[in-house]
Amino acid sequence: MKVGLYFGSFNPIHHGHLIIANYMLQNSDLDQIWLVVSPQNPFKQSASLLNSYNRLNLVQLAIEGEPKLKASDIEFRLPQPSYTVNTLAYLQEKYPTHQFAIIMGSDSFENLAKWKNYEFILQHCPIYVYRRPGHEVINTFKNATINILDAPLLQISATHIRNNIKQGNSIRYLVPDKVLEEINRNGYYR
Repeated sequence: MKVGLYFGSFNPIHHGHLIIANYMLQNSDLDQIWLVVSPQNPFKQSASLLNSYNRLNLVQLAIEGEPKLKASDIEFRLPQPSYTVNTLAYLQEKYPTHQFAIIMGSDSFENLAKWKNYEFILQHCPIYVYRRPGHEVINTFKNATINILDAPLLQISATHIRNNIKQGNSIRYLVPDKVLEEINRNGYYR
């Protein structure tokens, strides 16, 4: 089975994330997409992060009933901060019959050479890059499998959603209804 690993804080998950995941399933050779909730991204501040398990729950609610999408807490059990290379090595050992690929936006792809042991990642894992405005995909990596896709993009960000919540504005239509209900019920991001 070929599994696409879609890493993110998902703080909170929104329709933009889900559209990309679905597009990758429909327009690539990936059999499943695992949305890997990162407890701590080494490139992001953690001050505005909702608790890891609450974010995982929101992802689970968002993908309920989608058999080819899976919410993954794999990084919760690994040392912090979360480094993709460590997660990938762990998954390859735990699931030897799976082939893993990484899904990322062209903005993240621009910074791939700054990732810990990025050479290992490129040697062992194909990369599926979706274009983002203002971030052209320039592949300077030799002997790497880079697949470039033009996924439909919505100009939605988790930061915008959190700001709307803080200001008392509606986030309806930005997140799945079950995610909206859970955020409202628990007073997340207020």
